[in-house]
Amino acid sequence: MEFIAALQSIVTPWSDGLEPTDAELNAIEQEMPLILAERDLLDAQIMTLDRMPTEVDRQRLRRARRRMLAARTALENRATHLPSSGDAA
Repeated sequence: MEFIAALQSIVTPWSDGLEPTDAELNAIEQEMPLILAERDLLDAQIMTLDRMPTEVDRQRLRRARRRMLAARTALENRATHLPSSGDAA
């Protein structure tokens, strides 16, 4: 019987590119409010898949859409005010 640990480098070769870079982690952190708002909207939509939405469901959906749009707008506004890497100093 052969152990897979002996063949691990063949099965899953190690690469330094497997971990996210600091820049990627910072980008995810900047987008986190939008990610959470989209998740909340998806949760609200899933709750109404198998039944007729009540007034409370409609309010939950509207609030979730507004939060998602506000987070998307804030992210876009932040992105337009950041200097790009190609700008001259």
